[in-house]
Amino acid sequence: MTFTEFNLHSGILAEITAAGFSAPTPIQERAIPPVMAGRDVLGLAQTGTGKTAAFALPILNRLMGGARGHVRALILAPTRELAEQIHDAVCGLGKQTGLRSATIYGGVGLQPQIQKLRRGTEIVVACPGRLLDHIRQGTIDLSRLEFLVLDEADQMFDMGFLPDIKKILAHLPVKRQTLLFSATMPAAIRKLSHDLLIDPVTVQVDTVAPSSTVSHALYPVASHLKTGLLLQLLQSTDITSALVFTRTKHRAKRLGLQLEKAGFASASLQGNLSQNRRKEALDGFRQGRTQILVATDIAARGIDVSQVSHVVNFDIPDTVEAYIHRIGRTGRATRTGDAFTLVTTEDKTTVRAIEKVLGSPIERRNMDGFNYSEPASSQAPHESRAPRPKRAAAPGANASAGRRKPRDAGRASMAQRRVVKSS
Repeated sequence: MTFTEFNLHSGILAEITAAGFSAPTPIQERAIPPVMAGRDVLGLAQTGTGKTAAFALPILNRLMGGARGHVRALILAPTRELAEQIHDAVCGLGKQTGLRSATIYGGVGLQPQIQKLRRGTEIVVACPGRLLDHIRQGTIDLSRLEFLVLDEADQMFDMGFLPDIKKILAHLPVKRQTLLFSATMPAAIRKLSHDLLIDPVTVQVDTVAPSSTVSHALYPVASHLKTGLLLQLLQSTDITSALVFTRTKHRAKRLGLQLEKAGFASASLQGNLSQNRRKEALDGFRQGRTQILVATDIAARGIDVSQVSHVVNFDIPDTVEAYIHRIGRTGRATRTGDAFTLVTTEDKTTVRAIEKVLGSPIERRNMDGFNYSEPASSQAPHESRAPRPKRAAAPGANASAGRRKPRDAGRASMAQRRVVKSS
């Protein structure tokens, strides 16, 4: 199948071709037709499957007809990074449509956003908290909205956005087309989809199936030795770029600083940092100035980097779905990747669940030369005795960049070439 079979506008097709893509991904192939036909859609797909274009393409195509100068499509995202990524995708694909897109999220000034809305925009990509601020101040008119999209709905729920979403819905027209996309389908999201969607078409693509291009390995270790083992693992592994996942933003910040102190070109995505520093860290990772990015699951939403060679779970995730979602950031576009997970004796239940989905046991590995018997009391707080890496920190690499509280969470940018293949 090719994109020409969707009967998209020639200008949109030209931008798809310019990006170097001709064949739609499975989520695009299955979701675009019902969206074009005006149906509500429930899309279940992991990061990297192309779901951003799955809703952006038909929305752009349909908005080319009708009035301009007021908000006709609203896309809600959990983080600023993801909001910017979606905005860049919309702008790239819609370059020849004349449609305008604007982002709305916290952590930046309100006035520039108000000015963009006053000048007229047809598409708004927003985080729920800041959008509610605009609604309360009367600086946005959603009364003529035609499309509502909830992207990464499971993460919006995890971040506590459900009350805000319900308040936003009260200001939207009842007659509209609604699209809900989520990587996982917990009970709360199932209920939300039931409340929001009318006779929806359900599109499910690889929600729990791991990528066949990723190799898995477990590294059993005591909790107090994790940092030392990670440093030695990074030291002895040929890594192009790595995403290291932690359970909390505080650990992400501390680990990022430890990696930088050990000589790695590293950065972290964690709380209470300015948007400029967040963007600097993400751009450095995409452009290769930063080799290792440490993040939580929530902060990592919206990171779209096609050449991640390794995903390292410093902390094992709580669910199998989260594990699959994490490792989906490597082994993309027919490339191979590696997923390393540091596990303690407390992680046995989760490991068994992951192995059940994978269909086979995961290889256990020990690091040669690492002292697994060192007692916790012999280590200074937050220090590691692992050897320093051979690679020095890259010039200009930023030590940390962060995610604000959920109300103001997340942003990112995405190169046009990755618009169709990533979500």
